[in-house]
Amino acid sequence: MKVTMVMLSSIDGKTTQGNNKNVYSWSSPEDQKHFFSLIKKYNLIVMGRLTYEASSSVIKLEKGKLRIVLTHNPRKYLKRSVPGQLEFSDENPKKLIKRLSDLGYKKILLVGGATINGLFLKNNLVNELYLTIEPKIFGIGKNIVEGQLLNKSFRLITIKKINKTGTLLLKYEYV
Repeated sequence: MKVTMVMLSSIDGKTTQGNNKNVYSWSSPEDQKHFFSLIKKYNLIVMGRLTYEASSSVIKLEKGKLRIVLTHNPRKYLKRSVPGQLEFSDENPKKLIKRLSDLGYKKILLVGGATINGLFLKNNLVNELYLTIEPKIFGIGKNIVEGQLLNKSFRLITIKKINKTGTLLLKYEYV
């Protein structure tokens, strides 16, 4: 299964502005356009609980598109679950990918957050990474990866300046 991670960061490597979980308050319209174009292309999207809670208001469920939220407590979200569209799981990434592969899925869009990213990277499950870098410095905030000691190498495939302020869209592949 091909796993594509997509992340947004400030130039100092922060994925949140301090405790502000709303990335839409500081991400550029160009990045948002890129992100939502990826959401449209993928029929399987995986995220962590905190990412789900931060973005639940903008998630639009639709038939044929499965979103899986990884959480230690999937029972807490039973009332929000919509089979085939929004599911909550406590599976580890390898078991999740095996199950989804067996169901016929071929690619995953991994949309974070830091803990889930770390788990997928630790298990060598990420094939490519889209990273948008916004020209902002926050000093405090979440990182792209947290909770794992990693040494992973990626190769830059493309770099694109997507607006006049200098927002960069980078595409990497895992080597």
